[in-house]
Amino acid sequence: MTYIRSRGANLESVQRFGSYLLDLVFPPTCVSCLRSGQWFCDFCAQCVIPAPSGQECQQCGLELPGETEELGSPCPGCKDDLGWVGVAAIHEGPLRQAIHALKYDARVELGPSLGRYLRAVTAAAPWPAILRNLDGIVPVPLHGDRLLERGYNQSKLLADGLAGGCAALVLDNAIERFKATRSQVGLSPSERRDNVKGKFSADSVLVSGKSLLLVDDVFTTGATMRECASALRESGADAVFGLALARPDTR
Repeated sequence: MTYIRSRGANLESVQRFGSYLLDLVFPPTCVSCLRSGQWFCDFCAQCVIPAPSGQECQQCGLELPGETEELGSPCPGCKDDLGWVGVAAIHEGPLRQAIHALKYDARVELGPSLGRYLRAVTAAAPWPAILRNLDGIVPVPLHGDRLLERGYNQSKLLADGLAGGCAALVLDNAIERFKATRSQVGLSPSERRDNVKGKFSADSVLVSGKSLLLVDDVFTTGATMRECASALRESGADAVFGLALARPDTR
């Protein structure tokens, strides 16, 4: 696990340096509108659609109170390893293109600029209370083969962008996807759950007794994040919350 992570970190550094050199020769253009000067320009950033501020249980759909200071499972009717889940924006338009570029086109420079949307979510209740008690930020992991192929984990880049605004450290080695899974794209909710079931393990030395925040790029049904939360809780984590950059528009 450590070997794979270190290889991934080295490849991420190479990716960053290579992108820096390319930017010197070929100035960046917006991944959405192709304006020159930025990888995600100010105009496209303003077109990002915030996710509705109303909170609902990701398990039963019940609307949840937004001003609670409760740090455990927010829904009184559900027993869930995953507590509060926050989502920054709707997965469409310029943001969808930016996420695609971050994941598949090696545009690692987008990580910090997209991470600011996660920081914006944490300004509203109950997130200040959660962050005050937070021990670590955990990126949802890629399988080792996918990490070596891509060279970086986009969730780690987003987690790094979020960590710049709070005191918690990014625990990149806290959880491992030890078995490869097929893409979740196009699967039904039940197929998504089955696809990731039992595919994650957590390091009890790193997570036991801690309050942790999972970070991912897209939250669709929550199957992957919930499975990660279960692995963390089984390894002794006291509480697990979730934060994602985007989700599909379900309105």
